[in-house]
Amino acid sequence: MAVQACRKSVLFLFSNPAVGPSAHFAWRASSPWSLQAANQLDSLRHMSKVVADTGDISAIKEFKPVDCTTNPSLVLKAMQDPDYCRFLDDAVYQEKRRGNPQGFRPHSLVADQLAVNIGTELLSIVPGRVSTEVDAHLSYDTMATVDKALHLIDLYVARGVDPKRLYIKIASTWEGIRACEVLQQEGIDCNMTLLFSFGQAVACADAGAALISPFVGRIMDWHKKKEGRDFAPEEDPGVLSVKRIYKYYKKYNYGTTVMAASFRNVGEIRQLAGCDNITIAPPLLKQLESSTDPLPYQLWPQMGGCEEEHIRMGFYERELFDKMHGEDEMAVEKLKEGIDNFSADQRKLEEMIGAALEKAEKNKQA
Repeated sequence: MAVQACRKSVLFLFSNPAVGPSAHFAWRASSPWSLQAANQLDSLRHMSKVVADTGDISAIKEFKPVDCTTNPSLVLKAMQDPDYCRFLDDAVYQEKRRGNPQGFRPHSLVADQLAVNIGTELLSIVPGRVSTEVDAHLSYDTMATVDKALHLIDLYVARGVDPKRLYIKIASTWEGIRACEVLQQEGIDCNMTLLFSFGQAVACADAGAALISPFVGRIMDWHKKKEGRDFAPEEDPGVLSVKRIYKYYKKYNYGTTVMAASFRNVGEIRQLAGCDNITIAPPLLKQLESSTDPLPYQLWPQMGGCEEEHIRMGFYERELFDKMHGEDEMAVEKLKEGIDNFSADQRKLEEMIGAALEKAEKNKQA
């Protein structure tokens, strides 16, 4: 699965309009029954695929999710635990053994190996998949994103990991979406992250993304600050955004999985019970596990309710994407903020790696 092959795919896409699905499901308006299990977390597991939004190995062992997701912020947080030093030590060793050249950010490749080491460990615990994120600094560069994704896949394969157990996380910029299109055609499944607008969701589906991660809580944060008020779960702007996307995908028979992410409270999660996937941080998993109240379905594939016209947003619809996404002030602001924050945490991670290497070298000379 060479980079050269992917570059050929880019050239192919430049001369062929993307084709999206348009078939409809047969609709059923009535909701499935509510489930009464030992607790709400168990109920949710019967409705949606529950994913752990953490790199904390102990939390994953405790809550037993199907999949788990990571990002530079979560890896940075996990590395505060001394037990994770072994992953860093191995990452440094692997990069020294490979003899990769030093560049503008000399520890970025060590950070890649570190993320893969942690991801490989997580895959020994969960039965499903792990999402590993492409460096956010590359979010506006299609080919650099493709190259980095292939590099991460190569690192995982060297660890004996089947690429089918991976999602490559990419920011949902126009350039990231085009990189997703290339990678998906090469059989590499992508998790399109930092998704805030309906336009982003439409473009990701037409690019053939395996999965999208709309950020519920961050959408709500923006509206809460703007309007100066709290939102009940049923009127939460982030919840409503995911419901709109979910209904659109089901109506037009897109195969892209909707994975709701970035929650601020369990009320948001309950309002999205039945969404394809839901990725949840450990404290909220604990709250769901502590509740024995019935949990009704809020989303199901045949529910209907989508009034959107079908929109084509393939490679040649850049202008339409810019218009739809650009008209959403919240989405423009939160996408930029998310990329900036992930980039900042990536740099902190690399600085931590540099400090650890410097300390090790001093100890060696002492």
